[in-house]
Amino acid sequence: MQTNQKSYLKSPDLLPVHHQKRNINVVGFCAMWVGMAILLATFDIGASGIQNIPLPLVILATLIGSIAIGGFISIIGDIGVEHGISFPVYMRAPFGTLGTHIPSITRALAASFWFGINTYFGATAINAILHTFFPSFDYLLGCYIVFAVFQLINTASGIKWVERFADLAAPIIVVLSLIIYMTLSEEAKLGGSDVWTWVGSPVTGGAAFTAFMIVVFANMGFWATLGTDIPTISRFFKAPKFERNWFKRNKTTFIGSVIALPLTEAFMIMIGAAAFVVSGTSNPVIALQDASSGWMLAMLLLMVVLTQWSTNTAANIIPASAVFSNVLGPKVSNMVAVFIVGIVGTVIQPWSVYEVLTQVLLFIGAVLASITGILFADYYLLRRRRVNVQDLYRSDGQYRFAGGINVAGFIAWAIGGVAAIFLMEYSFIVGFLIAGASYYILAKYWYFRKYQQKEIEDPSDDKYLGITVGRDWVIESVEEEGSNHLLKEEA
Repeated sequence: MQTNQKSYLKSPDLLPVHHQKRNINVVGFCAMWVGMAILLATFDIGASGIQNIPLPLVILATLIGSIAIGGFISIIGDIGVEHGISFPVYMRAPFGTLGTHIPSITRALAASFWFGINTYFGATAINAILHTFFPSFDYLLGCYIVFAVFQLINTASGIKWVERFADLAAPIIVVLSLIIYMTLSEEAKLGGSDVWTWVGSPVTGGAAFTAFMIVVFANMGFWATLGTDIPTISRFFKAPKFERNWFKRNKTTFIGSVIALPLTEAFMIMIGAAAFVVSGTSNPVIALQDASSGWMLAMLLLMVVLTQWSTNTAANIIPASAVFSNVLGPKVSNMVAVFIVGIVGTVIQPWSVYEVLTQVLLFIGAVLASITGILFADYYLLRRRRVNVQDLYRSDGQYRFAGGINVAGFIAWAIGGVAAIFLMEYSFIVGFLIAGASYYILAKYWYFRKYQQKEIEDPSDDKYLGITVGRDWVIESVEEEGSNHLLKEEA
């Protein structure tokens, strides 16, 4: 019975990834970013931005916000690179073996939200493509179901198949996105507008600064989701053993997140702005239908389909399925968890809030930024990158805390989340700083004095670092743990 109680922590899909199984390199992750950053929700930021400030300022704000969040993503990504563990597994440290489920499910629901909205827009494009060649065709629901199933099967096949699809789709996406921008820009000129100077309702002074910062933090809030659970992906990144230089060890995460993300995101902002000037909507599917026809329209809409697909697999389905696998235990395989994401993302019908998407992004950023701040404080400031990984998989280990809950983590999350929501325009940075600082004080001066943490009391590299000291973490099986427990009882 004791063994069965512990088994839920040891789902095979959540065990540490060993060095020889990490096969995603810099090029692969950059290709994934090209696919992830090009999606219809990104276009909405560009369309919203140029209603108050000109496109050059919108692009500058996008670059600032994207580079900033890319830095946060790289910093948190070291958890996966160093120890080979996923986001929901590490969350057992700052929230407890049972408490991890609440913030993890929050992230999984956000990822499922994005799966639903991206699949909906991809299905819209598929429906438009078929309607172009078969005018009587109009079956959005069928397109949605088929598109969703293909994405879920691709993800369930494993991370390598996700990377392969990204490698295949990225060059096609880049070429087609250039065609889309030029098509929409030319259409705007024919209508007497210049995308680079057009502004819907110009503002100046403090109002212009506020509009600028909204774009900055909307971009940050947009990727706050990945900023929390990047370890779920980065545990598959290639990294040299015995490398103590942070930048060399995290080269894949850093180059992808600080270079590929900002450049791609900024270009997508341009497309969203052009689409708005042409048709009054940020949705390029509608704008393209007005600006193109025939095979040209079909090719451009195909790019929309590819971008939604590549975004969903890496940024949404993989992280959310890892959470559901963690919550539901080893009886739920990775494939089942993947399809749970699809069901949840469909049932909540997130496309219904598309018109207020920027506000939704800021709210999600507020909630998840606090978790990112707590992760940073726990991993870097308190544990100093050393983690007692074995105990992350034990229900009676040091991360059990009070009935499986780290109270300090939840108090800090509440403080940071509330503060971020009240200062919504600056939600990410407010949530990150306040939650991180609150957690550090609560844990260091209260909770960890009550529940001592081995890696803090004895900060040994050899015992508690991973790839830096050449270690692949090996977690004993449920049967071995049960046997060891019996031996201890007999002794």
